[in-house]
Amino acid sequence: MTDALRPMTRQRLYEQVLDRLRAYVAEGGLGAGDRLPTERDLAQRLGVSRASVKQAIVVLEVQGLVEVRHGGGTYLVRDNLDVEPVERMVERRRRLPDVLEAREALETKLAELAAERRTDDDLAAMRSALAHMAKEIEEGGHGVEGDRLFHAAVTAAAHSSILAEFMRSIAGQIAESRTESLRQPHRPARSLAQHQAILDAIEAARPAQAAAAMRRHVRTVAKVRLLDWEPDGERQPPVPR
Repeated sequence: MTDALRPMTRQRLYEQVLDRLRAYVAEGGLGAGDRLPTERDLAQRLGVSRASVKQAIVVLEVQGLVEVRHGGGTYLVRDNLDVEPVERMVERRRRLPDVLEAREALETKLAELAAERRTDDDLAAMRSALAHMAKEIEEGGHGVEGDRLFHAAVTAAAHSSILAEFMRSIAGQIAESRTESLRQPHRPARSLAQHQAILDAIEAARPAQAAAAMRRHVRTVAKVRLLDWEPDGERQPPVPR
């Protein structure tokens, strides 16, 4: 049944704060590393509660656009605040647990099979993927493409056409979970190290160890700020009639 005719709602106050912050950064020429005003200052200048400001900052943090340093303020991570629509975030938050559950089930088995069936070419592809990811991180990126290449190489090394087809069927959702995970603070380097542990086990032909390393990795992927986010916030009061 279509959801197009769901009840109309007014824009949340924190979404309005997000709009103002985006304009503030653009008009002020702010960039990565610059500090935003304090929550108290923003609340006073915008005429809203600190709760609304805090909710806006959390959305920015979840999307990897700012870094909140406890006791040290909020700093831009990028040169803009091009915020993803909140409703899209809500939808991704809803489906993410199922995607992560499927990833753990499928990729753990794929790693186990890869340790049993990998060829020299498969190992070369995995090493190449890790080198690519390391270069991306070194250049300031999140390592998204290297991550994709590594997991694709593990899937290929399992030599299971059915499991590979399952992975292809959820490729879009996996890409979402990958991006969500790798934009967590300090996550790219940790992910690279976990990939290396998976490769070491596969190269050593240790199926149980490879499966365990993949399971640890996917469970780390599941630890994302988005899943702690509560999307319901303050809304504008109704306009008097």
